[in-house]
Amino acid sequence: MPKLNNLDLENHKLTGNYGFSATKLDNLGATEYTLVTIVVDESGSVSPFRDNLIEALKAVVNACKYSPRADNLMIRVVSFHSNINEIHGFKLLSACNTDDYNGLLNGGGATALFDASENGIRATSAYGKTLIDNDYSVNGIVFVLTDGEDNHSTYTVNNVRDALADAIKGETLESLVSILIGVNISEPRMKQYLDDFKTNAGFTQFIDIGEASAKKLAKLAEFVSKSISSQSQALGSGLASKSLTF
Repeated sequence: MPKLNNLDLENHKLTGNYGFSATKLDNLGATEYTLVTIVVDESGSVSPFRDNLIEALKAVVNACKYSPRADNLMIRVVSFHSNINEIHGFKLLSACNTDDYNGLLNGGGATALFDASENGIRATSAYGKTLIDNDYSVNGIVFVLTDGEDNHSTYTVNNVRDALADAIKGETLESLVSILIGVNISEPRMKQYLDDFKTNAGFTQFIDIGEASAKKLAKLAEFVSKSISSQSQALGSGLASKSLTF
């Protein structure tokens, strides 16, 4: 799995967890940022629609580049199967080349959904605190995309819940929006499982996009980019953006 980082990023540790990387403060040109974290399932069951997922990810990044807030966005992309893989850390949007995403998401095996969710939230919170401690204004938005239930994590739903609670109450971010996304869910039991995960962990929103067709994933890309834009525009208000309808 290639790691699409560069010399502008530095490594950060998280206690007892897979760490993260992020842009060095000396390379930041704005005074406020929205941290965007996209956590994508790449377990074996995703392989039939992997290419569509990659195209959706590229579409999100491209759409964000047309946002009036483009200079105030940093994006981190994480994939997971049995393990967590940081595709790249928190990069300035201008440093994200969509062609670099081609051929990614080649994992297989099990689904460490809880571990990946916890890492995505903790990393957003930790880097947010670093920015706030250095007089930046910052909020965050985390997306977790999956087609199945957890079957390989060290952490539990409670750990994900604690990570979200700490991010919201710990003054590490002005606000945090967290969106759980079910992709290609056909069984009612699985949809209920993810809906319960959303409630028990405390995600802001759960959406089920239905089949993982190119059309549905294009619609998802539009939803994600609009959600990012809305949360970025809310920065400075002290509030999180309102949930959008898929």
